[in-house]
Amino acid sequence: MVLKMKFLHIILLVLGMHAITLAAPPSQENLPPRPKEGGVTTRYCEFYNSSTPSCNPATNSSCVPETIIEECHPFEAEKTVHCFVLWQFDNEMYTAYPKIKGCFVDTVSCKDRASNCILHNTLLPLLHCCCEGDMCNKNLTFPNPKSFMTQTDNPKEHSTVASPIPAAMPDVIAYTLTPLFLLFAVLVGCYLLYRKRKGSSFAELASGENSLSRPPSAGGGMENESGVLVTQVALCEVRARGRFGAVWRARLGQKDVAVKVFPLQDKQSWLAEQEVFRLPRMDHPDILQYIGVDKTGDNLQAEYWLITAYHEKGSLCDYLKANTLTWAKAWRIAACVARGLSHLHEEGGGKPAIAHRDFKSKNVLLKADLSACIADFGLALIFVPARGCGDAHGQVGTRRYMAPEVLDGAINFTKDAFLRIDMYACALVLWEIASRCSDVGADDTSQYRLPLEEEVGSHPSLEEMQEAVVQRKLRPHIPQHWRDHPGMSVLCDTMEECWDHDAEARLSASCVLERVAAQRAPCSDSAPLLLHPPPC
Repeated sequence: MVLKMKFLHIILLVLGMHAITLAAPPSQENLPPRPKEGGVTTRYCEFYNSSTPSCNPATNSSCVPETIIEECHPFEAEKTVHCFVLWQFDNEMYTAYPKIKGCFVDTVSCKDRASNCILHNTLLPLLHCCCEGDMCNKNLTFPNPKSFMTQTDNPKEHSTVASPIPAAMPDVIAYTLTPLFLLFAVLVGCYLLYRKRKGSSFAELASGENSLSRPPSAGGGMENESGVLVTQVALCEVRARGRFGAVWRARLGQKDVAVKVFPLQDKQSWLAEQEVFRLPRMDHPDILQYIGVDKTGDNLQAEYWLITAYHEKGSLCDYLKANTLTWAKAWRIAACVARGLSHLHEEGGGKPAIAHRDFKSKNVLLKADLSACIADFGLALIFVPARGCGDAHGQVGTRRYMAPEVLDGAINFTKDAFLRIDMYACALVLWEIASRCSDVGADDTSQYRLPLEEEVGSHPSLEEMQEAVVQRKLRPHIPQHWRDHPGMSVLCDTMEECWDHDAEARLSASCVLERVAAQRAPCSDSAPLLLHPPPC
């Protein structure tokens, strides 16, 4: 995958060098000065994909697309991050509409471009534009080429951004494009030769990815050639949007399925989720059921599908916003959460230990019987014996659920350290479940709150979370009357031990499972929960 990214960057760099003869970039005089310390840091960009939003300016000029913030993470520490916009140019109307927005890594043409956007690729009808600075691609307006053409009586002699190539320059075009095509052919040849020598190590769907479509343990999965599942699945409605794409309710035959659609720039997350599902013993009642993968579109319009079981009740977070729980229901969800994490963290039977790294109530799905399963493995780490953590970044996940050592950037890059980070987040999820339990005072009129929402608000910054969790050592409030309930009292003690500031003092997932199982609620419709039972 790294080789492929470098391959793409080389091509974009070459395109950027030759784009000078095809388009005139924005004036250098209008660019703001660079900071003396040497650069603009890009941490967040606006994410947008015209193929999935509910509002598309290209078809409805009056709508305003929803702003989605994407947090940028470079693939390698020494590389820089930029924001980009891919425009779709309409030759008839002389207008351009944004097609894709997001983060982009190590584009040389983007350096020293704070706020203002520079075009470095004008292969019509797609125009690639990039800039530096947080959310610099949010409010960019592409200039109307008509306005440039009316500034002179002879438009054919005026080079404008995104204007057609002048007819009087065939020699310039030939001299410019011929070396470009030759270089491209050489690079493609080298890439195909390397693929032939290394086999299918890159796991490209179009040529060798069908082996990833069904993990060895997924009894309910299905073998898939590229394009087969796409023709069988009918997308119905968008149910959720997340960091890596949109989740659709869809129909596969006679049953509903969930389709998670990854845009091109998030293909690595799509591959990461497959790698987890391919592992042995991942066909587990408390892990989201995997069905298959597929791809639609080509080149810059490619989208990658991950097809899983569909659960109508949605995420635990969304369910708790509108519902309260009896102790029996709260215990059932907590037991499944603990058992799912315990299964992820344990190793044996050919399955390595797995750290989720983005565990939260949004990534816990509820089934019809209110049992739960864990989903979203785009940031998961697989710990293969005798192999390190690779190039894993420490400070990833959702800020509200980050452990103190993650917020402080003081992670010990070992298996146990990453598993303890999951247990801190698990304690916050257990608190959310307890806060909506009607047996300890919650009712339908009480407002659902996320962990530490009263202390840091709905959208805390990293600095605010560091101050609250690391410096002030704040944790969600546990009311005294919760401890008057026998089962809830044990759950409260378990939370406090799992969110301990000292990571080594936290309970393991198997220990949490034992404690929760011992507090089994008296309900006749569920079997006793053991360490390795059938579905709870």
